Amino acid sequence: MASPLEHYGLIGDQTTIALVSRSGSIDWMCLPRIDSDACFARLLGTHEHGSWSIRPATRVRSVQQRYRPETLVLETEVTCDGGRARIIDFMPPGEVEHDVIRIVEGLEGEVPMHEDLRVRFAYGKLTPWIQCDGLRATLTSGPDALVYNSPVPFEPDWDASRLEADFVIRAGERLPFSLTFYASHRAAPAHAVDAERDLVRTEQHWREWASRCRYEGPYRDAVVRSLITLKALTHEPTGGIVAAPTTSLPEELGGVRNWDYRYCWLRDASLTIEALVRGGYLEEARAWRDWLMRAVAGAPAEAQIMYGVAGEHRLTEVELPWLPGYEESRPVRIGNGAYPQFQLDIYGETLNAMYEARVYGMPEEGSLPWDMLRVLVDFMEANWQRPDEGIWEIRSKTHLHFTHSKLMAWVAVDRGVRFVEQFGANAPEKVRKRLHRWRALREEIRADILARAFNTRLNAFTQSYGSDALDASVLLIPHMGFLPAEDPRMQGTIAAIEKGLTWDGFVERYSTKTGVDGLAGHEATFLICSFWLVDNYIMAGRLDEAEALFQRLLAVRNDLGLLAEEYHPGLHRQLGNFPQAFSHVGLINSAVLLEAKRAGRDVSFSARVAESLH
Repeated sequence: MASPLEHYGLIGDQTTIALVSRSGSIDWMCLPRIDSDACFARLLGTHEHGSWSIRPATRVRSVQQRYRPETLVLETEVTCDGGRARIIDFMPPGEVEHDVIRIVEGLEGEVPMHEDLRVRFAYGKLTPWIQCDGLRATLTSGPDALVYNSPVPFEPDWDASRLEADFVIRAGERLPFSLTFYASHRAAPAHAVDAERDLVRTEQHWREWASRCRYEGPYRDAVVRSLITLKALTHEPTGGIVAAPTTSLPEELGGVRNWDYRYCWLRDASLTIEALVRGGYLEEARAWRDWLMRAVAGAPAEAQIMYGVAGEHRLTEVELPWLPGYEESRPVRIGNGAYPQFQLDIYGETLNAMYEARVYGMPEEGSLPWDMLRVLVDFMEANWQRPDEGIWEIRSKTHLHFTHSKLMAWVAVDRGVRFVEQFGANAPEKVRKRLHRWRALREEIRADILARAFNTRLNAFTQSYGSDALDASVLLIPHMGFLPAEDPRMQGTIAAIEKGLTWDGFVERYSTKTGVDGLAGHEATFLICSFWLVDNYIMAGRLDEAEALFQRLLAVRNDLGLLAEEYHPGLHRQLGNFPQAFSHVGLINSAVLLEAKRAGRDVSFSARVAESLH
C-alpha cells in the first residue's frame, strides 16, 4: 500500500519526475516523459505494481525527510537500532538519458539495509526481462529498458521478477545505486554514472536557479520551494508545465473523482506567468507563453482546454482495471476525457497570457500575435453568448452560462483592446479598425455579467446566470480587473463564500451537493481557491485576515513544503494529484501580493499593470 501523500517528496530532471516516500521507496515514476507510462506504480496499487525500496532491515526509531536548501536533492535520514543512515535521492538535469541516483550514506554506527527493486512497465502490468552481469542488470519490456548499477552484490528473484540486496552501511561509507532509462532498440549505456560528480552538478544547478528568485519577503523559503516545484513540473524541451505529475490520486478517498493531471491546462496560463515573473523567472515564463501560443495555433474553434506536454491533441481516457487505486479509490484513469470540452475561459486565458507577457517585456515574434489576437477576439464576438462546461470541466453534459466563463470572455475582449491601445502603433489595419467594435463588445459583455450573474437575494455573484449556487472561481473577478475587491458586490460575494462555501475556513471550489457535476461523492477543499480568497482579502485591505488564512495554508504543506490539489480538514489529509502546480502558483502569487500590500503599494489590477509597464 502507498504512503500518505504528505509522506512523499519529489525529485526530477525537468523532463520527468519520481515520488519518494518517507520510508525510502520510489513509488511513482513515468519514463521517458512525465506523461509516459509508469514503471513504478505502487502509488496506485501495491509493491507488485512496481517500486524501488531501500530501507533499514532493523527497527526504525525516527525518520526525517528534507531537501538540501534551495535544491531538488532529497535526503531521508533514518535513526535505527545500531546507527543512523541517510538516503540521498536525485535526478541529474539536462542529460539525454534519465538517471535516478540513490546514495546510501552511513552517519553513525552500522545499519543493516535491504533493497528491493521491482520494475513494472505499462503502469504495473508488464514484468521486464532481466539480464544480470555482475553488479549490473538490464530490465527490458517492449520499447523500454532500464540499466541498474549497484555497488553491492544483489540476487535476482526470477519468480517475482525483482532484484534484492542485503548490505550493511557503516559510518563514513557512501554507496551509490542508479537506474538509467534507455530505448530498448539502442545499446545500454556502457558505464555506470558518476554519482558524486552528478550530485555536485545537480545541487549546483538548483542552487544557481533558485538564486535568481527576486522575492525577498518573509515567505522566501515557501516561495522558492514552490518555484522549484513549478520548474520540476516543466517539460524543459517544450516549456509545457503540467498540472501535476500524477494520475488518479483521489479528490475523495474511495471515490471516483480520480483524474489524470499530467497535461498542460490553458486555465493555468496567465496565473502561472504571473507567478514565474513575480519570482524573477522571465525565461521560464516566456517558454510557457511560447508553448501556449503553439498549442492554440490554428482555428479557435479547435482549441482545447488541455494538451500534452509537447502540445499533443489526443488525450483519450481509458481505465486501468489491474490497479486497485490509491487507498482503494477506483477507477484508475490515464488520459483525460475532458480535453474536447467547450470552455469559453480558455480564450480569455490565452489573450490574458499574451497581454501579460507583453506587459512584462517579453518580445513577440513576427506577425503571429496580431493575427492570433484578431481571430481570438473575433471568435469571442461570435461565441461569448454560448453556454459551456466551465472551468471545472463539468462532466454531466450540463451546459450553463457560467459566470467565470463570461468573465473570461470579457477578459479576452478587454485584453485585445488593451493590447491594441498600448502596443498597437504598428498593428495591422485589419486589427486597428476593429478597436471601436471591440470596445463596444467589452461593454456589452460587462453589462450582461452585472445584470445576470449577480444574485441580489444572496448579494453575491453565483456560479452561473440565474443560479443560487456559489462558486469560488468568481473570486477571480478583482484579479482580472473586472471589479475592485472593495466593490460592495465583491464584498457581498466574499461574505457569501465565507458562509456557504468554506470548510473549517478553507474554500471549496463549488458545492458538489447540487449535483451539477453529475458525479457521486464529494471532494475536499480546493487549495488554490483558498489562495484566491487570500488575494481578495489583500486587495480589499483586510490584511490581518489575509495573513491568518495564508499562515493556515502554509501549515497544510507537508514537511517538504509540497501541496496537493486539495485538503480535507476533517482528516487533516492532502488529497488529489500531488504536487499540484496550481496550488503552488496560488502560494507564490499570494505571498508577493501580501508583501506588496504590507509595503503600501496598490495591488489592484490596473496598478499592477501600470507598475509592470514602468
